Amino acid sequence: MFEGLNEGQARDKILEMVDEYCRSFHRKRPYAEGDRIPYASRVYDSEEMRCLVDSALEFWLTSGRYSERFEKGLSGFLGVRYCSFVNSGSSANLLAFMALTSPLLGERAIRRGDEVITVAAGFPTTVTPIIQYGAVPVFVDVTIPQYNIDCSMLEEALSERTKAVMIAHTLGNPFDIQSVKEFCDRHGLWLVEDNCDALGAEYAFNGESGLCGSFGDIGTSSFYPPHHMTTGEGGAVYTGNPLLNRIIRSLRDWGRDCACPSGRDDLCGRRFGGKYGELPFGYDHKYVYSHFGYNLKATDMQAAIGCAQLNKLPRFVEQRRRNFAYLREALSGVQDKLILPEPCPNSKPSWFGFLMTCREGASRDKLVAYLESRGIQTRMLFAGNLIRHPCFDEMRKAGKGYRAVGELSVTDEIMYRSFWVGVYPGMTDDMLDKIASSIKSALAL
Repeated sequence: MFEGLNEGQARDKILEMVDEYCRSFHRKRPYAEGDRIPYASRVYDSEEMRCLVDSALEFWLTSGRYSERFEKGLSGFLGVRYCSFVNSGSSANLLAFMALTSPLLGERAIRRGDEVITVAAGFPTTVTPIIQYGAVPVFVDVTIPQYNIDCSMLEEALSERTKAVMIAHTLGNPFDIQSVKEFCDRHGLWLVEDNCDALGAEYAFNGESGLCGSFGDIGTSSFYPPHHMTTGEGGAVYTGNPLLNRIIRSLRDWGRDCACPSGRDDLCGRRFGGKYGELPFGYDHKYVYSHFGYNLKATDMQAAIGCAQLNKLPRFVEQRRRNFAYLREALSGVQDKLILPEPCPNSKPSWFGFLMTCREGASRDKLVAYLESRGIQTRMLFAGNLIRHPCFDEMRKAGKGYRAVGELSVTDEIMYRSFWVGVYPGMTDDMLDKIASSIKSALAL
């Protein structure tokens, strides 16, 4: 097959065959009545497959040229200076929090027993790193119909031990960034934006519009297949702060002090010329460790997929907004039974899902069961109320390890009465029409 070809020509031939393979075997057939409607799905074409195979043919396997390209592209998209590609959104949240515990931050470093303001109505890995480290999450209630932190409770949540706020933009709807950021600035607190469900969401602050994830000290993303774009498994941590970036890179790459990329020795020019800790002078800098770190890098093959997906991201975001608006209009007549979602003021969400809350007299459980029986996939708002879960049993019994501000009554209401359906960019009007008509039929029973 490759007789008479050089390596570059052989590669081109393989990639042409990948195009043909994708067109022949990965073409998605049109939606037909009776098909299951998932809450999310991958949207891709031969561009992703070509990049993936191109990376595989290099057989570099760990992070490399595609990783550098992806990090640079995502930084440019978000308008942030530094970006680190990692193996999942949960790892991104772990790195974001652990970076704030670094001794390099001096008195601003989070220490065991310090408090971090967050919410219980969300995904657990926004909170998990706080608990695993030994800091104390302080849970604040949220609001309906925006499903984000109730900023009127921030001052009540504050204590002399508070060091940070770490919260997510719920299902692509930005939280009130201005109020949260002003609170953090006023009290000298770190702000971590969990942007895993909101890539591409916009917010206007002080007359200027920016992308969510770029307002805080650190932002995080997830590229798991249901998200706004995918690398399979994968995530990212980004910041405009050079010191935080240095710490994040160190923690991601085993905790090492050296910033030279994998496979490139002595790029810094001081591999054997420094004195670190109590090590002998000239000890190999590639094996000097300034943090207790991890190996949370992603592979170049994942980054290759991400490079192709990043090209499509603006279109994906616009399609999500369009699908959300279509579904909201279709359900406008049932607002006596359902509370429909609303965007945060001064924002332009990048919707991850369409979140609804049943009013009194409408049963969430019956509605969800009806939709699932009709092949329409539904989801709860993740944990609902995280502190009600078995993972909190020991802390609840002991009465320590976390703090709640008030009764979290709205969070409990979401746990009992809220659910969501998808608006991912692969959805068609026929799919959205079936979702809307099925919800109306269920509410009429």
